[in-house]
Amino acid sequence: MCSSCVRNCDYNEVVNSTISSGGAKILVVDDSTFEQFTLRDILTSQGYRVGSASDGRQGYEMATLTQPDLILLDILMDGMDGFATCRLLKANPATASIPVLFLTGADSERERIEGLTLGAVDFIGKPFSAGELLARIGIHLRLSNVQSAANDPATPESAEGGSETRAEEVLAAAAQHYIDNNLAEPFNLDDLARRVGSYREKLSKAFAARHGMTVFAYIRDQRIARGAAMLRDTDAGIAEIAAAVGFSNAGNFATAFREKMGVTPGAYRKGERSEPPPER
Repeated sequence: MCSSCVRNCDYNEVVNSTISSGGAKILVVDDSTFEQFTLRDILTSQGYRVGSASDGRQGYEMATLTQPDLILLDILMDGMDGFATCRLLKANPATASIPVLFLTGADSERERIEGLTLGAVDFIGKPFSAGELLARIGIHLRLSNVQSAANDPATPESAEGGSETRAEEVLAAAAQHYIDNNLAEPFNLDDLARRVGSYREKLSKAFAARHGMTVFAYIRDQRIARGAAMLRDTDAGIAEIAAAVGFSNAGNFATAFREKMGVTPGAYRKGERSEPPPER
């Protein structure tokens, strides 16, 4: 076993900590060939079927093709990193329900929070014990099976328009989800594209096809919509709302708000709060 990624443990701990694998398929996505082999040895010894990918792009494509029962995903990889891979997996209906466990040396609190926020079910830091890894895999496979039985999901339908159309829809959906959850950020198109494993031209094309507008037009509309909701539903000041939805100052927010809504933020708030309560 790889001393850099697996803590020493009694092999009996590994065997005794697991349940029957049931031949579940696990996809390992890690840019270290040595760690791929280490994980394969641990998992196949317990009856799991194991596939491997050496980067995020390959891992995402393999997941869509092979539909594994669980994915072990590293974060720090060249090209498409683990976070970008997870965004695409969760944006694609065909892979959204597959449990993703981040297994990585990137183990700061910020990274753990980001990984879990993206939809991962667990975050395991390296070095890890084989026993703990197998126990966590067993838990999440059981939970996934229970959820699948409760939901009785149908086999995902293929999107009309072919695989290229589906890929563009997933890319645009992943970018949309990131934007919606990070409106306060000063967005840069190259950085946004990187976060969903793409590049600016491809993302712009996919976004226009899905939404009929540019990325930045969507960001502007979402910021105004979020700002309107905060004006209506909170007592936050105009400057506070402007910062919360990504404007550099209250004046810029007020100008953009009036262009979109036809009234100033203050007039909008006053008008919304002067509306009579609905009849019961």
